[in-house]
Amino acid sequence: MSKSKVIFLVIVLILISVIFIYSNNNKTPKLNIPFQTDFIDNMGGEVNSKPFSLSIEALREGNYPGSDFVIEDTLAPGSNYQRYLVSYLSEGLKIYALLTVPNATPPKEGFPAIVFNHGYIPPTQYRTTERYVAYTDAFSRNGYILLRPDYRGHGNSEGTPSGAYGSNDYTIDVLNVLSSLKKHKGVNTQKIGMWGHSMGGFITLRSMVVNKDIKAGVIWAGVVASYQDLFERWRRRNVPSTTPSTRGGSWRQTLSEQFGQPSENPEFWNSLSANSFLKDISGPIQLHHGTADASVPVEFSQTLEKQLQEAGKTVELYTYPGDDHNMSSNFGIAAQRSVEFFDKYLK
Repeated sequence: MSKSKVIFLVIVLILISVIFIYSNNNKTPKLNIPFQTDFIDNMGGEVNSKPFSLSIEALREGNYPGSDFVIEDTLAPGSNYQRYLVSYLSEGLKIYALLTVPNATPPKEGFPAIVFNHGYIPPTQYRTTERYVAYTDAFSRNGYILLRPDYRGHGNSEGTPSGAYGSNDYTIDVLNVLSSLKKHKGVNTQKIGMWGHSMGGFITLRSMVVNKDIKAGVIWAGVVASYQDLFERWRRRNVPSTTPSTRGGSWRQTLSEQFGQPSENPEFWNSLSANSFLKDISGPIQLHHGTADASVPVEFSQTLEKQLQEAGKTVELYTYPGDDHNMSSNFGIAAQRSVEFFDKYLK
């Protein structure tokens, strides 16, 4: 072989080696670990070891000191209870909430209390004193201190409304209000329950696998499916799919682009789901769902019931044939069952 051909072959081999090395160095592998990290150091390639911010583990490692309530306004009283507009702190943000207190003399140990997590309402349309009036009244007039937080970015509350599914922000606001409630005079800190509707049910379930102080939970038409089911099977009508996450854009798009779809990276997606941690649920759960719910499938509650039973937990499920997302045709009986459930476990 001539000298020129040898030189040519050497050059070709060098070029192929350079292309191969360059292409492999520029591939970004997806990390198949249960708790994905928030970022990778671009300089040194070192992985930050803290849990991914949307994971249950990240919630468990968080600090939720809450604060004393500040009474911002005294509202018109209910039938046998007082109503107040209060504020508290969550991650330095001033969050507003509705507080109701029975007129009766507090028991020696304090009143039982309920944290009330509302469902999706466009944040700019939200008002603390509007919506869910009949719902809150059902508990307030039956001897419970009730606290309904607004979530950040809702109404006059400070912060950005990041959405519940692509960010843990709303759950953090609820965990901080739980700590604030425990500081409130007249509350029996051993008798605190949590109620949630729709998105509020999603927040309730997450809170109950994180905080042991929640002794019982009631969820109406809850978004209580795993993240895989939320990703693959659920699009709520009339709610923009581009609700921003902490990284911007649709949470489905943002997370799948970074970590792969659930079928590709199940460990990561399971790490986000409260359903993966039901063995740690803090108390009994009661579920309510209308079979004609056009916003959240009744199958979500039916599946959660089975998962809780398999985990050996106490659960009740009531379905209402032909009823809608708000149990409009069965509101009275659903409210009565909810009150009786809390009475059983909190009184």
